[in-house]
Amino acid sequence: MKLRKCHLIAGVLSLSVLTACDFEKINTNEFEMLPEEGMMDGITIGGPLTAMQKSVIPVGTQADGTNIANAYQTAYNLAADCWSGYFGQNNAWNNGYNNLTYSLMDGWVSSSYRQAYSNILPFWQDIKAKTETSYPEAFALAQILKISAWHKATDMFGPIPYKEAGKGLITVPYDSQEDVYKAMFAELTEAIGVLTKYADQGSSSLMPKADAVYGGNTRHWVIYANSLMLRLAMRVYYADAELSKKYALQAINHPIGVMQSKDDEAKMERGAGLVFQNNIDILANQYNECRMGSSMFAYLGGYQDPRLPKYFLTSTYSRATSIGSYGKYMAIPTGHMLSNNDTFKKFSTPNIVSATPTYWMRASEVYFLKAEAALYGWPVGDTAENLYKKGIAMSFEENGISTSEVNAYMRSGRTPMAYSFTDNYIGISVNAPVVSTATTAWGTGLEENLEKIMIQKWIALYPNGQEAWSEQRRTGYPKLHPVLNNNSFKEVDSEKGIRRMVYPTSNASSQEELDNLDKARKMLRGGEDKAGTRLWWDNKK
Repeated sequence: MKLRKCHLIAGVLSLSVLTACDFEKINTNEFEMLPEEGMMDGITIGGPLTAMQKSVIPVGTQADGTNIANAYQTAYNLAADCWSGYFGQNNAWNNGYNNLTYSLMDGWVSSSYRQAYSNILPFWQDIKAKTETSYPEAFALAQILKISAWHKATDMFGPIPYKEAGKGLITVPYDSQEDVYKAMFAELTEAIGVLTKYADQGSSSLMPKADAVYGGNTRHWVIYANSLMLRLAMRVYYADAELSKKYALQAINHPIGVMQSKDDEAKMERGAGLVFQNNIDILANQYNECRMGSSMFAYLGGYQDPRLPKYFLTSTYSRATSIGSYGKYMAIPTGHMLSNNDTFKKFSTPNIVSATPTYWMRASEVYFLKAEAALYGWPVGDTAENLYKKGIAMSFEENGISTSEVNAYMRSGRTPMAYSFTDNYIGISVNAPVVSTATTAWGTGLEENLEKIMIQKWIALYPNGQEAWSEQRRTGYPKLHPVLNNNSFKEVDSEKGIRRMVYPTSNASSQEELDNLDKARKMLRGGEDKAGTRLWWDNKK
């Protein structure tokens, strides 16, 4: 191995020259990369960065087998994906006493906390330690990724350890959800500022080989971060309207702005040398468990929505319902207590394959967020009606549907339909009446149009059940079918639905941790760590 060395010429160089020789260079392998050089090339932080991206919504590759899909199933699919009304399940775990009937299973809840919070923490800490002062652009990106994951954690549980996280404390104190949101707004503002300056200086690429979302495109990261800020700003509207307005307008009026086109969407499909698998494909097509939910069936079927065949496949069940020209569909009722059976296997399967991207955020969501802001009279540059229509058009485009169909869709006058399913052989009978009379046409009153915006946003968000559940809790729309069986022992109102997850028992073991968790519980409304307790932002009268 050749080492760099000073060439000393005896009799020519003095002792002073010898002592000036750079000791570090003498003992440095010229064929190895210095830590600082590796940092700038993204090598030492590339792995943690990609790992953070894989953890925002758990996603894996073929090499992971079903491990990541199993983690996603317990953390999200058997929780928010179903609580949002998107899916029903062809199974009844724990004899029907599980998340789907509001009898929260501690192991599943632990999985939700782990996937939304704990798993991303060490990767963020690693990048923070290496880049916070020396490579601010990389740290800004890590902050955006952290918030992308942790806002789901606080939206599931409420208070989480946030402001003191990453400081080396043995027991990290919890922060109230209000404080968490304010900290996220401040950190997003700073991160957007850093990346905007980086982009404005002509630095368009940031660690492209490690970035599985945007391939290092800095401007796209700014657009995503602004859109994320807009999402979070509207989330807090009913808790603090002024705070909501401040950050919503800050995001919208930023020089680079928010998502406007399909090219702006944030997704995990392929990148950083990896090809990712969609978890729902495994849950639906290998496990034969995940199927269309009855609320989704009622809205898509009632509107004869052209996204129906894009979202779900037709059913082979003999008494499935014909929906316009799209074929026959059937959905599983929510909160049943039937074990895996061949009847439900015949119901409509998600139209999702292994290569289907896992979406974090799409432009259609942003148009609906802006439509809601415009509904409140905020100066967002367009009317609520126009933005509502643009949101529908963008969702059509995102799903490969001609935008020329939008006008006919909005003029149809159709409303959500009733849902009924009776099968004496398996012992189930459901008759769910029409949950809403909302048409797709723009209306006249604020609350009427809010419902329309939220229905269309809910349809466009599919299959992102976590966001759909959060927005449904926040606004009350869309109105969903209640669970058939409520096994929460009166903690959850069947009509209002589940409001949050309780803290898993694994969150504390020592007395110090138990005391810390007890402080978090006291931050909840009434100090009640219950599934029916409303979060800080869940404040609509």
